[in-house]
Amino acid sequence: MELISAIVEHYNYWAVIFLMVGGLYIVVAKSNMIKTLIGMALFQTSVYLLYLSPGKVLGGTPPILDKAIKTYSNPLPHVLILTAIVVGVATLAMGLALIVRINEAYGSIEEDEVIDLVDREDAAE
Repeated sequence: MELISAIVEHYNYWAVIFLMVGGLYIVVAKSNMIKTLIGMALFQTSVYLLYLSPGKVLGGTPPILDKAIKTYSNPLPHVLILTAIVVGVATLAMGLALIVRINEAYGSIEEDEVIDLVDREDAAE
């Protein structure tokens, strides 16, 4: 009974583990570049959740100084994650732009096929 209550109380960490393992699996197992980017985005989302999970204090208030209030929530994790989301979106857009360019140059977005084409070009020279 204690195990079940511990799992239910920390459901957010179980979601983080599930997303992290799923994202890592997609990155490692797939050779399609779009799927790899999706796996990276999923992994990145799990890191956001991992960082935000302990950032919320139950019963905490915004950090406005008042002598009557004893418990404050720290806004720093939320601000940092907003910055990380912006950087993540920019990185994802750059990755997609590179994939479009690779597709134009080699006619494929499969990593194995692109590597074979590059090796053939190098062997021809």
